[in-house]
Amino acid sequence: MHTPVSTSQSRQPEIAALLDRVPKDLWIGGQWRAASDGGRFEVRNPATEERLASIASATAEDCISAVDAAQEAFAAWAATSPRQRGEILRRAFELMMRDAERLAKLITLENGKALADARAELAYAAEFFRWNSEEAVRIIGQLSRAPASGACILVHHKPAGVALLVTPWNFPAAMATRKIGPALAAGCTVVIKPATATPLTMLALMPLLEEAGVPAGVVNLVPSRAAGTVVSAMLDDGRVRVLSFTGSTEVGRALLKEAAANVVRPAMELGGNAPFIVCADADIDAAVDGAMIAKMRNVGEACTAANRFYVHESVAEEFSSKFAERMAALEMGNGLDPGVTVGPLVNAETRDKVEELVQDARQRGARVLVGGEPVPGKGYFYPATVLIDVAPDAALVREEIFGPVAAIQVFRDESEMLRKANATQYGLVAYLYTRDLKRGLALSTQLESGMVGLNRGLVSDPAAPFGGVKQSGLGREGGHEGVFEYLDTQYVSVSW
Repeated sequence: MHTPVSTSQSRQPEIAALLDRVPKDLWIGGQWRAASDGGRFEVRNPATEERLASIASATAEDCISAVDAAQEAFAAWAATSPRQRGEILRRAFELMMRDAERLAKLITLENGKALADARAELAYAAEFFRWNSEEAVRIIGQLSRAPASGACILVHHKPAGVALLVTPWNFPAAMATRKIGPALAAGCTVVIKPATATPLTMLALMPLLEEAGVPAGVVNLVPSRAAGTVVSAMLDDGRVRVLSFTGSTEVGRALLKEAAANVVRPAMELGGNAPFIVCADADIDAAVDGAMIAKMRNVGEACTAANRFYVHESVAEEFSSKFAERMAALEMGNGLDPGVTVGPLVNAETRDKVEELVQDARQRGARVLVGGEPVPGKGYFYPATVLIDVAPDAALVREEIFGPVAAIQVFRDESEMLRKANATQYGLVAYLYTRDLKRGLALSTQLESGMVGLNRGLVSDPAAPFGGVKQSGLGREGGHEGVFEYLDTQYVSVSW
């Protein structure tokens, strides 16, 4: 693995051209506005620490204006035919794919991830528009007859109202489209509060949604450095009926309390601490391939990232050595550079947290097979790292790592492994490798997680219901279930 070298000077004209096309203000009611108090915040490139842009920072007053716009647009959008909503979403998918390279480079600039990762995210993000364009026309109710009274029971689904969407920095495109797509398909209007570290991609998306035919006020975007204040102001406004949040469990708990005060429907995709289990009969090469995806997608900055590796003692040496070899071969550097697969982490705080977790594990007896030392110089880089003989009480076993670090523990007894895999407050995803499908399915049902990658290192798919159990969240995004987070069910009793 090579030390990253800055190429920012040679890229300045390209970067300037990309940024020139990105609006820098608030998108409210189909218009670009400065913040009411003139406030702005800076976005920086995590690979170089250089300033990228100055973005308008919404106040609580601005955000209530966005709710005003969304509420004003709601009735007309809800009355729009499902086919028309679907066609607009389909057009949004096509426009995102038309501008895929430009948007992917923006993701890399503000988030740091390697361009290959950013391209994959962009394709995944766009697919939520295409998937939900098809779901818009399949929101089907039912008609039945009550056995006792003989009345007819008519059940149908109505858009819930204004939805507040709060998105994280790790997937600046996908975490937003995963919410916007089903909300618009259902007939809801939305206000989006993106992460301050990565607002550029969503700012660039707004003109594309307008071009696709999304009416003014249906989608509103309010970047703000005062996240707690502005989100609270919107949750306290009785017109907001749905809160969809992706982020940490700690923040999710606080938002759930606020949502409860106004009985706002919550959809929460929170933290994870995914186990990656390699059974004695696993295909080791396939398991290593899966581990590279599950651990290193987005440099480990994902709630779905594999953190705790449980490997059977009979294959532990083979798996660990092959995995470490693959991790050592990764190229680290500016995500825009050809061949780079390990970009920087998003900020200094994230990098320092990863380093603290690694040092804690080493002090408790973990051995470093590759990586394990911070990288000097500009940029928030940390190398791909594999630790073995990790103590069960190490902090990185209990906490989300959110970085390119794999912590391997060896197991002998399957029941003990399951106990350890489930011994966490989180329950988002688990990964499991075995050649025996019967064993794999039996173990999957015993894993306390909302999703299982069985002989797969990637579970995210717009056609599947994404979400967790325990303190990893409430509700689902994607699949047929995703759109129902934005719908109210109404029952009409009638006789004829």
